[in-house]
Amino acid sequence: MDSKTYTAGLAELRTVRDEIKPLEKQLAKIEAELYKLRRVRDERIRELGAYEKAKADRLATSAGLSVIDIVALAPALGPQQPAGGPADPPVTGSATNDHQEPQGPAEAIKERPGAPAPDLRTPAPVEQPAEPTAAAETARPAQDQEPPDSPELAGKTPSVSADVAHSPAAAAAVAAEQGDERVLPSIPEGAAGDRWFRAERDLASKRPTFRQADRQTVFLDAATGVLVGRGGSVRLDLGRAGVADILTAVYATVPAEVERIYITGGDPWHRDAERHQWKKDAVAAWLNGPLPEGWQVESSRGKDRMAGHLIHPNNPVGRWQYGPDRHTEIRSVGEWFDTDGADPGVVREAFLLLWHALRKHWADVVLMGSPSQTGRDLWSRTIPAKAGAKWADGYPVLSQEIRGLLHATAGQGRTELLIPPRVPERVPGFYEVDRTFAYAKHTWTSGVGVPKRMTAGAFAALSDKEKANALFSPSHWQVRVTIPRDWNHVGILPAPAPGERAWHYPYEGGRTFTTWAGGAEVNLALRNPLQPWRIEILDGLLWEKGEPLKAWSNNLKEAWQALRAQAHLAGDDRQRRAAFLASRGVRSIHLYGIGGFAQRPRITTGSLELGANGETPEIPDGAQLTGISDTHVTWQRNSGFARDPYAHPELAAGVWSGARAALLSTRVDVPDPATGLPAKDPDGRKITAQVGALHMEPGSVLGFRTDAIYSSKPANWPYCGQPGDYLLKGALDWEQNTPTNEEEFFVLQGLGRQALESEDR
Repeated sequence: MDSKTYTAGLAELRTVRDEIKPLEKQLAKIEAELYKLRRVRDERIRELGAYEKAKADRLATSAGLSVIDIVALAPALGPQQPAGGPADPPVTGSATNDHQEPQGPAEAIKERPGAPAPDLRTPAPVEQPAEPTAAAETARPAQDQEPPDSPELAGKTPSVSADVAHSPAAAAAVAAEQGDERVLPSIPEGAAGDRWFRAERDLASKRPTFRQADRQTVFLDAATGVLVGRGGSVRLDLGRAGVADILTAVYATVPAEVERIYITGGDPWHRDAERHQWKKDAVAAWLNGPLPEGWQVESSRGKDRMAGHLIHPNNPVGRWQYGPDRHTEIRSVGEWFDTDGADPGVVREAFLLLWHALRKHWADVVLMGSPSQTGRDLWSRTIPAKAGAKWADGYPVLSQEIRGLLHATAGQGRTELLIPPRVPERVPGFYEVDRTFAYAKHTWTSGVGVPKRMTAGAFAALSDKEKANALFSPSHWQVRVTIPRDWNHVGILPAPAPGERAWHYPYEGGRTFTTWAGGAEVNLALRNPLQPWRIEILDGLLWEKGEPLKAWSNNLKEAWQALRAQAHLAGDDRQRRAAFLASRGVRSIHLYGIGGFAQRPRITTGSLELGANGETPEIPDGAQLTGISDTHVTWQRNSGFARDPYAHPELAAGVWSGARAALLSTRVDVPDPATGLPAKDPDGRKITAQVGALHMEPGSVLGFRTDAIYSSKPANWPYCGQPGDYLLKGALDWEQNTPTNEEEFFVLQGLGRQALESEDR
């Protein structure tokens, strides 16, 4: 091929591209219309199915569906079913039993006198750290906001009158939900509560003096049988890809020193999912399937508390051993990233790139089985160790009572779907903006050490400056909240909803409720860009400011940026995909590493083989039977809070609170059009813009999912590619039915991403 032919080929390729783009957009519109018609059809089936003489087979013929599909939409037309079925148990992990004293129950929230929080919009000499705290980052006043003493803000103080606080609307809203909502715990009054504020004896996070052991790893696509390791690539015959098939085929090819098998595709644990009511039952049956001769479920590995299987519906972990010293585990690479169809060779290259990127910051880095384990190990290697340095003796682990309180009152990501009549039944579009590497934006300053208790009386006794300093510090508050009567936007503070660890966000004007919230969110409620909420402090935890996450987070951020740049510059498609997957691996280390600090109550899982004649064996005391197959039973037991030296729910809670607040209002850099880098004014200061849901038009926000906002109108916010920036991920720029449930939401989410991708090609 000569240069002329190549140039002509490029021109032809561009012509094909231009022909494809409108067709893809047209296809997206057709799929949206198809989705709407299917929604009408399903609703009609439900209506007709309610007729007492309706027949599933006649409806199936008329609708062009199977009888099974009709019964799924109108269950009354199917065979008689029991009134209820087993609930899908929560995602669990494996552990050994930790012998410890049981945690005493926390007191339920009581109505107690509160201390009004000050108006934080008034300029005050607040002590600020060199870098913004999570609270300050999301609560700094807008550059374009009216000054506090302007006529437009006159009268918009955080206080409300008694008739608003006790309005019929507020009372009705509270009464409607009071019987169903969870009751959050509170700290006991007096000395009983004061005893909670202590560190666990002889338990602190310290820098390790050892290096983690490397485990030889191979990568297997269970669908194609392709196995990739140090020795190259080979295709295996996996039969039905049961545990015995995989272990036999793999270890006939690789040395016995291989201890980890990552499944990159094929999900063999779902092969017989249609035979089970719940995914976890299918996974448990696969993990407990027949084993090759000499193999058994791993029972222990020295002091490793992760022996045994982890029964997770999508990313399970199976652990086995051959004899006393030979161990192996089968894991899903989905714990690290979505491979998006990448072959095992690309996935292995991604792990190598990830290791090289991290090694620039941690000379002793070892990629452990999961990103959570890896994140915690890397964090532990940033703990001060120099004699005389602050926290050189380690970061103390808080009392079991305080950890339990944070577990019950500090939620994670905001997940909310706003449906009619809160929003219109039809909207002009559907847009998704997602924060890039969001948590890295909220790790500059965190709470360290044992917190100080801040009761309502103690808070009331502070000066205005001291109150402001407290609300800008790492903190967690029990508050009584009153929403302004004329509030017309989304809720700001979380409140308990029915269901374990479920939260909702009250928004009704005039409503009063009591809850717990992080300092970042309380600060935002007082200083939001629209109208301050009334906040009364009932109790609180106030930490010393520190930087326990800063070095760890900065290292990960630099590795992430380097891998993203490598993916952008790579000339080869396989290298580009590997670098991109590696950057996603860094994100998972950061995301799940922070989640690992939360240290939920430990759930022990296990399985036992059925006895003779199918008799159920005796399960451990306090365990709950969760599944039964032809050969095994599975069980789980809540073992409470372990004596984990790396349990720091205060760190996770602070980051989560800051991230939730930033969904509503935060600042981002404005890019320079010439360079794409953050722009600066003539004085050398970065030019910023305020973004977040509260800066959108009321009624245009359709939902939140962790770090993403979904809206009916485009946001058009600046994007520099920095952590915390909002990136447009999906866009449907034509009229849609507003999604009213998760199924409809995910359909529009997928169509929006597909439509935007076709536009970008």
